Amino acid sequence: MSFSSTTKNELSRIQFNEDCCALAELAALVRMNGTIQIMGMKKINLKFTTENAAIARRIFSILKTIYNTDVEVMVRRNRQLKKNNNYLIVVNDKEVSKKILEDVGFINNDNASFFNPQYKIPSNIISKRCCRRSYVRGAFLGGGSISNPEKTYHLEFVTNNEEHAKDLSDIINSFELHSKIVIRKDNYVVYIKEGEQIVDLLNIIGAHQALLKLEDIRVLKDVRNNINRIVNCETANLGKTIDASMRQIEQIELIKQKMGLNKLPTNLREIAEIRLENPDASLKEIGTMLNPAIGKSGVNHRFRKLEELAEELRGVK
Repeated sequence: MSFSSTTKNELSRIQFNEDCCALAELAALVRMNGTIQIMGMKKINLKFTTENAAIARRIFSILKTIYNTDVEVMVRRNRQLKKNNNYLIVVNDKEVSKKILEDVGFINNDNASFFNPQYKIPSNIISKRCCRRSYVRGAFLGGGSISNPEKTYHLEFVTNNEEHAKDLSDIINSFELHSKIVIRKDNYVVYIKEGEQIVDLLNIIGAHQALLKLEDIRVLKDVRNNINRIVNCETANLGKTIDASMRQIEQIELIKQKMGLNKLPTNLREIAEIRLENPDASLKEIGTMLNPAIGKSGVNHRFRKLEELAEELRGVK
């Protein structure tokens, strides 16, 4: 099961403390994946479609709790490419369907409004903080997804209405987050890509188990990245040390061949002999081998003197 499906299953088990929160979540579900079916004799049906059984049970439970009406649930087996089952939740009662749509602000009392639904989120639906959290949760259940955090950090909501996308982004950003909107084909995608912001959003909608798992993955990735940085840094430093040592040894051997080390000043002869005996030692380690010991800058200064002498012996100014 994907990380996104696991998160939705967790959210589908959250209990409502207030009816207003249940209505706010239903308002989001209507706008994200609800369908109005208009038939003859002014009959209408409200339908919801999902591939997640937990979300289907969630919608059924909300409708039963708030409206106490008959709700039909159908399962359609999708045999193409071995895809998941489709769950269809249908409110057949015309008056109840109309009331639901009016309560969530999707239509008004005018029958013509069925053909011009309102995607803008009514302020009374999201007036409370708890209701805004419920609306975002419903939007995620209806049209949201989250990537596997082991690969990338990405959480998004897909809606087909620009006004709804802007309102949803505003609600999310009211919690001091920074969601953005991008157009993908004919849809509007509200998304967050920062790991810390996704953690905050999961906390807002109540997905605490998913939050903890994501945090564990973030910590492991940070530790792994830090280790890689340290190893790369140490490897680079080791490479520099070896390159410098080989260059210094080459210069010392030239001096030894051309004039002999015994003709060098004592301080230069001493450091040249230590380098030949310790080709893998760093400048700091060589400094501690001298008597008296000197710092890294002092060792580097003496090697520069040897380099200048080697260049003179090569005839290079």
